[in-house]
Amino acid sequence: MLVLAFDTATPAVTAALYDGERVVAESTTIDARRHGELLAPAVEHVLRESGATLKDVTAIVAGTGPGPYTGLRVGLMTAEALAMTAGVPAFGVCTLDALAYSARESGPFLVATDARRKEVFWARYGDPRTRLDGPRVDRPHDLPGELPVIGAGGAMYADVVGADRVRGPEHPSAGALAALAAELLAPLSEQEAAQLARVPEGRVDSVEKARELAVLGPPRPIYLRRPDAQVPGAPKRVTA
Repeated sequence: MLVLAFDTATPAVTAALYDGERVVAESTTIDARRHGELLAPAVEHVLRESGATLKDVTAIVAGTGPGPYTGLRVGLMTAEALAMTAGVPAFGVCTLDALAYSARESGPFLVATDARRKEVFWARYGDPRTRLDGPRVDRPHDLPGELPVIGAGGAMYADVVGADRVRGPEHPSAGALAALAAELLAPLSEQEAAQLARVPEGRVDSVEKARELAVLGPPRPIYLRRPDAQVPGAPKRVTA
């Protein structure tokens, strides 16, 4: 098994290779405005550092968000293109699940990332592998109280959620993303894995649809809200 994983749903442009036992190469750059410029070099870097080629990869995994439209699409479209080139399946993992998987919390906790507009994307977990609620999008003061908060969404609004609740890491790691996917893929047959990788029609832009998603699924974007850009309406009639 050699899993190539990357995530562009947050300001972290992160890529990694995982061989079924360990992360053999990883690259992460924090830059919210250059996902399209940084992802391809990051993928090339981890392949070169590990001595592998795209032909050696057995699965490609992309973080599915939730996240802003533009950055998120960079990762998902790249995953589909590379999977087609390599002839391997592409999978999606919720970015919040990857953050939870890298958390060092044994009990219940929250994961929160920046959703802009003074909001956060968040989910509640029973342990690093078990999502209990979400993903959702809310104001920081609407987060459930008392539980630790993993991720930049907590760090950004520490004055609201409480600094004593904030935990690291702030950004997702492609290494954790790859390791989680590999763990879930290991017991599956090739046919079962292929079924998971099939991309259904439509997009995930509601809490109800997002909550239906399993940890591992097709590379389908989770937006949770409509994009800022809107199709212009008909021009207003000018009257004298």
